[in-house]
Amino acid sequence: MNPDIPTTPDGYYLPQAWREIDTAFVHADGWPGNLIKLACTRGHQEHKLLRNTGIFLQDLSHKALQFSAAQLLQLIGNILKHPAGHELAFLLCNDLFTKSQTLENANNVHEFLELFTKDSYAISPLLSPHFHYEKERLVIYWQDNFGAASLMPFLLEMIFTALQIYTRRRAGYQLPWTYHVSHHKPAYIEQYQVHLGTQVLFNARSNAMSIARTELYRSWNPPGSATQIAQTFTIDTTHQKIIAPPMRGFLHEIYYYLKTNIHHNPHLEKTAQDFGMSSASLKRKLQKHNSSFQQQFDQARKHLALDWLSKEGITQEEVAQHLHFYDAANLRRAFKRWTGQLPGKL
Repeated sequence: MNPDIPTTPDGYYLPQAWREIDTAFVHADGWPGNLIKLACTRGHQEHKLLRNTGIFLQDLSHKALQFSAAQLLQLIGNILKHPAGHELAFLLCNDLFTKSQTLENANNVHEFLELFTKDSYAISPLLSPHFHYEKERLVIYWQDNFGAASLMPFLLEMIFTALQIYTRRRAGYQLPWTYHVSHHKPAYIEQYQVHLGTQVLFNARSNAMSIARTELYRSWNPPGSATQIAQTFTIDTTHQKIIAPPMRGFLHEIYYYLKTNIHHNPHLEKTAQDFGMSSASLKRKLQKHNSSFQQQFDQARKHLALDWLSKEGITQEEVAQHLHFYDAANLRRAFKRWTGQLPGKL
């Protein structure tokens, strides 16, 4: 059991404090302010950008101004009404990591991801990373923290491009990331090709990015240096846990609770009780975040199924039992519904 995760003596995870969609916590002088400035240089009008956010032009000059997730999502929705709105997700990338001096202490991909995760809500407040080590690759799944719904492509484009550019600058070469997105190929596909390259898989079973584990400990020195060449052959193949960030978004906390307690087969009533509210209140709160209990439960079970089914020596029958399906046939039907393919096709 991870000692950093608060649990009862029998290993049951209890919910921690969370932020809701209308909680103001993202400083406007960070990437939200830069996004507004960038949009204005691209022909957007400020008053239209802020429409229905509850924020006014004069508010932007206040250094203490903070955005809630709902206000950020409304801002992005307003941006996407502009014909050139989609390109801003790819162009904002240089502003996401510039204020985090801590990240500059990283010497390789693994150290960078550890530092990024500790500060992820400051850098990427609407999405959170979840790490899954496969035999040869690290897969980073991206979790919707507040109910972005149709705005997920914009958020993914923004974080993917930012991570690619930052790691390329620090490593001194283009890292071989592969990107997986659950949405269809967009009309503006040229933006993907220019900023992310050709290794983008659309209609994927999850929103994720992956990289070979051999890249995780490669020293971030200029390519071709003696140090990097030497370390190419001495990469540490072990990995340490990557610490989860504090004060999660509401959907992130629900997902984490369900995933961590899956062996207890958590149901709606028990979840509501542990979150200190009635079942009806939990349903309303999930609806406010554009989600439902079943969606979050399926998301947790899907990620666990993907994890366990990728490991050698674990049968579909065992996975079905761990995820509380009646039998393997029911697991296969659910897996087909979640991912569009059967477990054996992984």
